[in-house]
Amino acid sequence: MLEFAIIEPNTLTSIGLEHLLEEVVPGLTIRVFHSFSEFVDDTPDLFAHCFVSSQIFFEHSTYFMARKHRPIVLSNGDLQPQLAGVFTLNINQDESHLAKSILKLLDHGHGPGEPKHAGPPPQMESTVLSLREIEVLRLVVQGYINKEIADKLNISLTTVITHRKNITEKLGIKSVSGLTIYAVMQGIVEADAI
Repeated sequence: MLEFAIIEPNTLTSIGLEHLLEEVVPGLTIRVFHSFSEFVDDTPDLFAHCFVSSQIFFEHSTYFMARKHRPIVLSNGDLQPQLAGVFTLNINQDESHLAKSILKLLDHGHGPGEPKHAGPPPQMESTVLSLREIEVLRLVVQGYINKEIADKLNISLTTVITHRKNITEKLGIKSVSGLTIYAVMQGIVEADAI
């Protein structure tokens, strides 16, 4: 029997996703966690997939990327960056499209049978940012300068500048204020963390 986890602080989102998953994949065991600590205090390696809020994923990306089964990051719209090797699910769709997207993800990853993972996740969004670019973006919008970002991430100043250049090219956003709005709207950072 497949077990899925939903790690989402928003109760309404959790309930809706749980209900939809139960309809789309009958017999599925679903556990809901409202925080990352609640999830890791349980038995996280039991779950075939974890549906994770983008904020929790970005704060704990190193943990999730090291897991045997990759998470499905809950995005808030069409502009959510597609991360290399990470499944994303746009939760701002009508119910039928959301159900189809879930089935597509499950068919590619873990369906009712055995795990497939035959290739990269389906490209459900258009912009591809690496995990490192997301980390740099988070620090930029939190007000860190390039040197501080380099020190925090243990990378060179040149590498930070390259990541910033790649981010602005991929997103088409050049100002820090524009990047900040984008990061808040996509759940990469919370408004009160800025």
